[in-house]
Amino acid sequence: MLQEKTLEPAWLDAFESVLRLCALRPGDAVAVLSESQSRPVLPDLVRLAASRLGARVFSIVMPSVFSASLPVARSTGASAVLQQLQPAVAALAGSTLVVDCTVEGLMHAPELPAILKGGARVLYVSNEHPEALARLVPTPALEPLVKEHVKRLRGAKRMQVTSAHGTDLTIALDGATCGGNWGYTVRPGTMTHWPGGLALAFPASGSVNGTLVLAEGDVNLTFKRAVERPVTLRIENDYVTRIEGDSVDAKLMRSYIEAWGDREAYAVSHVGYGLNANARWDSMALYDKRDFNGTELRAVAGNFLYSTGANEVAGRHTAGHFDLPLAGCTVRLDGAAVVEAGRLIP
Repeated sequence: MLQEKTLEPAWLDAFESVLRLCALRPGDAVAVLSESQSRPVLPDLVRLAASRLGARVFSIVMPSVFSASLPVARSTGASAVLQQLQPAVAALAGSTLVVDCTVEGLMHAPELPAILKGGARVLYVSNEHPEALARLVPTPALEPLVKEHVKRLRGAKRMQVTSAHGTDLTIALDGATCGGNWGYTVRPGTMTHWPGGLALAFPASGSVNGTLVLAEGDVNLTFKRAVERPVTLRIENDYVTRIEGDSVDAKLMRSYIEAWGDREAYAVSHVGYGLNANARWDSMALYDKRDFNGTELRAVAGNFLYSTGANEVAGRHTAGHFDLPLAGCTVRLDGAAVVEAGRLIP
C-alpha cells in the first residue's frame, strides 16, 4: 500500500498546476468540500496548493452517510453528504471555486444545480491516491480534443458499438445530453473532474438496444475487478433484461443489481469513450483497491464506457450504478468510426 502521510512535493506541484489551469487568482474564495471518510491527503493538498496561489481557503467537512437498509453504493458520482443543508450549499455557491473531495463526488448530487447557479465552478478530485492524480495532470492538447468529440456527439443521430466478442449496441442520440471534461474548468457555473479526458452522452428514454459483451480483461469499476470470463448483457429500450453467464463475474453482477430492488438500476445511465492518451488501462493492477477509484480507466483513450443507473435526461433516479469500461470496441457516429477496435482514430 502506498503511503499518504508524507506530502510529496510532486503531488503538491500537481495540485497547484490544476488550480492554475482553473484560473485561480489571488484573493479568490476556495471552498474545500470533504467528508469524514474522505482520503485526508486530498483536501490537505488542495488547501496548501490554493494557499500557494494566494487564494482565500475555507473547509467544509460533512459527516459521511451510511445506510443499513441498502446495498453499499459505489461509483455513483452522487455524494449524499450535503443532505440539502442550505447553509453549506449557500457557502459553496458563493465561492469562486469549489474543490470537491467527497468520496463519490457531486456530479449527480441533487445540490449541484444550486451550487452552479450561484456562479461557483466545481472541480471534483477523484478519490485516487495522489500518485495517480500527479500522473494525470491535464495536458494542453486534451481540452480541444474533448471539445471536438463532444461536438461530434452533439451532431450525430446514432452511435453504434461493436466488438469481436459479440457486442452490438445501437444508441439513438436524438434528445441526448452530450458533454465531456478535460480535468479543469475556468467558466463560472460549470463542473469538471480530475482526471479528465472523456466524451459522454446521456441518452433520452428508450434510446439503447442490443447486446453488450464484457470480455476477459474488461472492467467492472463498481467492483474494481477485471472480468475473467465473458458476461453478456441483453438490453431492450434502455434496460438490461438479462445478465448471461455462469462465472463469478456474472453472478456478482446479478446479485448486486438485484439487491437494489429498483428497476431503474438496470437502465442505461451514460455511454461514451475515453480520450486521454496518458491514462493507462493496466493501472488498476498496480494499486490496492483502497488507493484506486478508477476514473483513469474511464478516460483511457479508445475505451468504450457503458454505465447503468441514474440518468436525469431520461427522468430516472437510482443509487444502483455500474461503470463498465470495455477495451477493443469499435464506436461509430452516424457510420463514421471514432474508435476502431479500441484505438482512438486521430
